[in-house]
Amino acid sequence: MGLGKYLSVLPSVVLALLPRLACPCQFPAYTSLLGSMGLTFLLNTTYLLPLTAACLTFAVGGLAVGAKRRQGLLPFWLGATAAVTLMVGKFVFPNSGLVYASIGILLLASFWNSWPGKQRPKIRFNADGEIELNGD
Repeated sequence: MGLGKYLSVLPSVVLALLPRLACPCQFPAYTSLLGSMGLTFLLNTTYLLPLTAACLTFAVGGLAVGAKRRQGLLPFWLGATAAVTLMVGKFVFPNSGLVYASIGILLLASFWNSWPGKQRPKIRFNADGEIELNGD
């Protein structure tokens, strides 16, 4: 298992952890971080909703790609439910507990999706043309 399998969830988790820019203690840190990257326009809350939605779409899309080969569609549906719940908890009915629980569930779905599944036997032919089952 490589680290690259988990990186698709990282942008949505980081954006979900950003506060609504109401905490005066964290505002200078975010201002300096975004200002150093030339992204000060992101401090406006009108950009936070579409940016979070785009990152969550990227994360849940990562769960959907090749889902039938790995753990099936259950991690995808769990991640999609967590993403919708996260958006509701962050923007519709602000509730930090719901946001953090959704992040945890999204991470759980990502780990579940990347967990190695059962190895299915592979059919191969030997030199005599007989079938050999590998993986048993």
